[in-house]
Amino acid sequence: MSYDDPKPAQPVSLLPGQAAPTNTATSELKVMAGGTPVYKRILDLFEAEGIKTLFGIPDPNFVHLCLEAEARGWTVVSPHHEAAAGFMAEAASRITGKPAVCFGTLGPGLANMMPAIQCCKVENSPVIFIGGQRARVTERRVRRGRIQFVRQEPMIEDSVKYSGAIEYAEQTDEVVREAIRVAMSGTPGPTYIEYPSHIILEELDVPEVLPPHRYRLTNQGADGDRIAEAAELILKAKNPILLVGHAVHTTKSGEAVKALALKMNCPVIQTSGGTSYIEGIEDRTFQYVFSDASIEAVEASDCVVALATELGEPLHFGRWRHWYAGEANRKWIYVQQDPTAIGVNRPIDVPLVGDVRAVVPQLTRALGEGRPAGEDLAKFMRDGQAELDELAIETLTKSDGTGNVPVHTSRFIVEATKAFPKDGIMIRDGGASVVFGWTYNQCKPNDVIWNQNYGHIGTGLPYATGAMLADIAETGVTRPGMLVTSDSSFLFHIAELEVAVRRNLPLVCVVAVDFQWGLEVGVYKRTFGPGTAETGTHWSDKVRFDKIAEGLGAHGEFVPTADGIGPAIARAYARGGPTVIHVPIDPKANSEEMPKYDKFRTWYAEGTQ
Repeated sequence: MSYDDPKPAQPVSLLPGQAAPTNTATSELKVMAGGTPVYKRILDLFEAEGIKTLFGIPDPNFVHLCLEAEARGWTVVSPHHEAAAGFMAEAASRITGKPAVCFGTLGPGLANMMPAIQCCKVENSPVIFIGGQRARVTERRVRRGRIQFVRQEPMIEDSVKYSGAIEYAEQTDEVVREAIRVAMSGTPGPTYIEYPSHIILEELDVPEVLPPHRYRLTNQGADGDRIAEAAELILKAKNPILLVGHAVHTTKSGEAVKALALKMNCPVIQTSGGTSYIEGIEDRTFQYVFSDASIEAVEASDCVVALATELGEPLHFGRWRHWYAGEANRKWIYVQQDPTAIGVNRPIDVPLVGDVRAVVPQLTRALGEGRPAGEDLAKFMRDGQAELDELAIETLTKSDGTGNVPVHTSRFIVEATKAFPKDGIMIRDGGASVVFGWTYNQCKPNDVIWNQNYGHIGTGLPYATGAMLADIAETGVTRPGMLVTSDSSFLFHIAELEVAVRRNLPLVCVVAVDFQWGLEVGVYKRTFGPGTAETGTHWSDKVRFDKIAEGLGAHGEFVPTADGIGPAIARAYARGGPTVIHVPIDPKANSEEMPKYDKFRTWYAEGTQ
């Protein structure tokens, strides 16, 4: 039934404590003849996609949605800031391989979500954002001084792949499906649904919910002839490599990629955004640039199979620096869902256009018995592990916090990551501490949550809570989480620690504390030399994160020495619930001794790549 159907309206269904409409400005909240309220139908459509979590701060537009979702067994999470809600939803999409949903109240709520929306755009995360809005009768009037009102679609439409509004109840299916369809098609990304108050309680007659494959393209395979070409190139290659991007992990394609890696008998090179390790092939997996074995493998390669990556700046577009010497003879096979991405950043020999979840098994089957193992792979595996072992030993010569100098950041990373639980979820955040982590990280987690393309610090706590809660909702299993972060980043959304307390999550936050913006202090020193003023980069040394944690209901420990980090982490997991471990680190080392910083800076080549 349409919104302006002439039949008499039925009485409005009211929740306890909800006032009946008393004037024309609110009379749009009518329950129309039919059976399914709009808010229930929205949940039906999301459930068809396997979505089980909902993030946002409820307001009058969303209280019906939240009550119904919780009654259905969904995990409904209310954070302390709408940006955090968006980051939680983004982490949920990464850990489940499905689209995620986040909502925000009209006006300031949606404005607060904009940082997360923009991050999802740059990080290619399929999050559906729903924004509350005043009834259209109010929005379209020519009035001054309207309360909590701004036109939202013009603010958001440049940051999403699709923006639509449910103007009439009967549009619910098409708008929600289009938001999901566009979010998951081509290069994934965020979409937006406007949810004006006049349609919340309208009811409509609806057909059965369609499964995803009935209304959008799912698991698209590649052209058979191109698959055969790709297999031929791989089998002829002397030194092929697999280049594994971020979307291998967000599509949950690890098992399929493992089968392909074993058929190819080759090294697996991680992009900077794809730093999760695939279970079972950790020992042949190396991080591009920050592992010497990765550089050797890239320089020796004559065939690259690139999976679910944009081939962006952190990869030198696959053309410059470590790729340059072998460019003339190296063949490129590119698995990419977005056909418009083919050939943009570098020429491609065999494009395999399709969903990595479908294309990788196609390619594995086409390889038959596969390639024999070569001597180079065994060498790379030995060298890669030897490098990690040597780095851990090297840090023993650095400050351990027992003297007048706090713990060296490299020691901090080694001790924290050595204590990472094998089945855990790793969450990363920070500036200088992340750069140290790229080199000194001692664990090989199968799930890593962080943002690389956008470089948005402060996402760590909401990423941690969002990923862990969505993982629990998806699997029914509670896994431990570890957030390795720095003090500046941790302060962005420190209130979200309360969410971890509320849900009793086994989350350990290991915080490197130097009371400064370490990366920015380093920029001052490299730009102007030692001794210059470092305006705007230092803050109070009175902050104690372990005490803040206790005030928010979590556990806290102050650990001044390197040898105390591992035992403190073990105690935290044994105790259960969230814990914050405050570790003072050397501010001078953190700003001046970032490992392989010269290599990191090559990502920002400003036109030379």
